[in-house]
Amino acid sequence: MTQENKLPKHVTIIMDGNGRWAKQRGKERIDGHKEGVESVRACCELAVELGIQYLSVFAFSEENWGRPQDEIEGLWKIMLKAITAETPTFMKNNVRFRVIGNFSRLSKSLVKEIDDCMALTAGNTGTSLVVMLSYSGKWDIVQALNKFMSKHPGEQITEETVGSYLSTADIPDPDLLIRTSGEQRISNYMLWQTAYTEYYFTDVLWPDFRKTQFRQALDAYSKRERRYGKV
Repeated sequence: MTQENKLPKHVTIIMDGNGRWAKQRGKERIDGHKEGVESVRACCELAVELGIQYLSVFAFSEENWGRPQDEIEGLWKIMLKAITAETPTFMKNNVRFRVIGNFSRLSKSLVKEIDDCMALTAGNTGTSLVVMLSYSGKWDIVQALNKFMSKHPGEQITEETVGSYLSTADIPDPDLLIRTSGEQRISNYMLWQTAYTEYYFTDVLWPDFRKTQFRQALDAYSKRERRYGKV
């Protein structure tokens, strides 16, 4: 069992393998994305049960805009449906829902649904479920620098000032990053914030990653010693 005193405050997940999961079963890629929603639900439920403060998931990268348009449109439909369906559960379980990323390319209907859910759950004080959407680590750093320079022209940039202008400025850096499907890279995700994050890679495809697999990742994390460059 996971040691309670070694639970991470913030777990972030790169959800990978939906397309491969679908292909293995002779299904369409979009079916993998639909099944992946169930994994998000399961992981959020466990985070609530264990008292994990932040669970963030990498749902769609800026690079993903290069995918076929029908797949992208299908993803937005899935997300719209999921937000609508899960909002009552968020309220019941005291979950705060947040979305972080570049909203400029998202449809107005999706942005409205996101804004409505975030506003409704803003007062919740339990687990924060943070969906990283149309997000990339490089974009985040660039927008932080632009914001800083527009407000403080000519001033010297420090690590602290960059961190304070990132889109995740009010969220603690991830303690644990999980990536599914066997890939061992972070794919332009939270480049600044994961400088001292513990990484956990698993061959399990995202639609098959449920509570049991999440507990295994947490157990592995609980056995690690984090030294942050010290002895």
